[in-house]
Amino acid sequence: QVQLVESGGGLVQAGGSLRLSCTASGRIFSVNAMGWYCQAPGKQRELVADITSGGSTTYADVVKGRFTISRDNAKNTVYLQMNSLKPEDTAVYYCIAYIKERRYDPTQPYWGQGTQVTVSS
Repeated sequence: QVQLVESGGGLVQAGGSLRLSCTASGRIFSVNAMGWYCQAPGKQRELVADITSGGSTTYADVVKGRFTISRDNAKNTVYLQMNSLKPEDTAVYYCIAYIKERRYDPTQPYWGQGTQVTVSS
């Protein structure tokens, strides 16, 4: 069984920074893309950023230039460095990882439990 455990959320003032981490553990043959989504109250979950196993990245337009996604493949961990935070960044942030549990299994998405990020004005 695969688990994704997130950490690093919290309360910060506008203009501040936070760093989120998410580590996958359990029965893992390979980890493909990893990423972060956010969900604000009353809104749909949206992609913030993702990163392939080779390091190629994608960002939502609203975070470009402020957030940086990275990963440590040896640790099955993905990070999200969040700088110049704005009140509109307030949301629950979820990590996602596309994982094969065994060599011949299909790649499936696994979600973390979510971590709250609150940015005060």
